[in-house]
Amino acid sequence: MTWDSDCLIIGAGPAGLTAAIYLSRFHLDIRVIDDGRSRALWIPESHNHAGFPDGVSGTELLLRMRAQAERYGTRVSTGRVTRLEIGEAGFEAEWGEGVYRARTVLLATGVENRRPSIDEALHDDALAQGALRYCPVCDGYEVTDKEVAVIGTAGRGVGEATFLRSYTANVTLIAPDGAHALDEADAQKAADYGIALVDGPAHVTGLDNGRIVIDAAGSRLVFDSVYPALGSNVRSNLAVAIGAQTNDTGCITVDSHQRTTIPGLYAAGDVVIGLDQISHAMGEAGVAATTIRNDIAGETPLLR
Repeated sequence: MTWDSDCLIIGAGPAGLTAAIYLSRFHLDIRVIDDGRSRALWIPESHNHAGFPDGVSGTELLLRMRAQAERYGTRVSTGRVTRLEIGEAGFEAEWGEGVYRARTVLLATGVENRRPSIDEALHDDALAQGALRYCPVCDGYEVTDKEVAVIGTAGRGVGEATFLRSYTANVTLIAPDGAHALDEADAQKAADYGIALVDGPAHVTGLDNGRIVIDAAGSRLVFDSVYPALGSNVRSNLAVAIGAQTNDTGCITVDSHQRTTIPGLYAAGDVVIGLDQISHAMGEAGVAATTIRNDIAGETPLLR
C-alpha cells in the first residue's frame, strides 16, 4: 500500500501545528489541511500563554507555529476536508485537491462557539477591542474590577457568572432569549454571589467608547465586556462519519494516548473534552504525535 503521507492532520490550530512539529521532527511525512477557522485566530492578545510576558495575538502565535512546522518539512494546505473514510490500509480524505491517502489521521478540528445575537462585523470589532470575550479562564484577569455581563442562563450561565465573580463584583447575567430558566439552586447561587439577573432577549447592538451595548428586555445596558455562555458546537463530524465514539456533547472519545476508538485515528485539542486552553491542546498534541510515531514504528521499524 502506498500512502501520500504518514499522517494527515486536519486542523492547524495550536494542537494541529504542535503535532506537526513533533511528527516532522520524528522524520515522518506530514500533511496538514486547514480551513482557517481556528478559534485561536480570534484572540487579539493573550497574556496567559507561557513565554510571552508582553502578550501574543492568536494570529502571530499560529504563524510562528506554522513556520516552525514547515521548517522541518510539514506541508500545510488550505482547504476543508469534506470526506474521510477508512481505506484498505489507512484512510482516504477528500478536499479541493482530490483524494488523499494517509497511513494515520489526527483530528484537531476544534469547536465553534455559539454566538449571541450580534451583527457579524460588530462581533469581530468587539472581539478585537476586548469588549466581547469567550474564555474567562484565558482572560478573566483582564476584566478585574470592571463591569461585566454574561449572556446565558441555567447552570452554564450561572457557572460562568460565578467564575467571573472572583475577578469583579460587577457581574450581570442576561438571559439570551426570554425569562431566565433558573432552578432553585441556581437562583440561590446567583443571589449568594451578588449576581444581577436581567431577562432577555439579549441583543448586542453596538460599541460606546470601547464598551459594549446590549439591548435586553427593552433596556439599554452598557458593560466593559460581555461573555457569551451559550455553549459550543464540536467539530467532530468526520470522526462520527467513520464510526468513532463521541460523548454526549459530541467530543471525540480518546484513551490516555489520544487514540480514538478507530485504529489509526487520533484526536487532540478542543475536539476532545478538556479545558479548552491552548496549553492543554498543545500538551495533548505532543502526546498524540509521540503515540502516532510509536504506533507506526511498531508496524514498520523507523530506520535511517
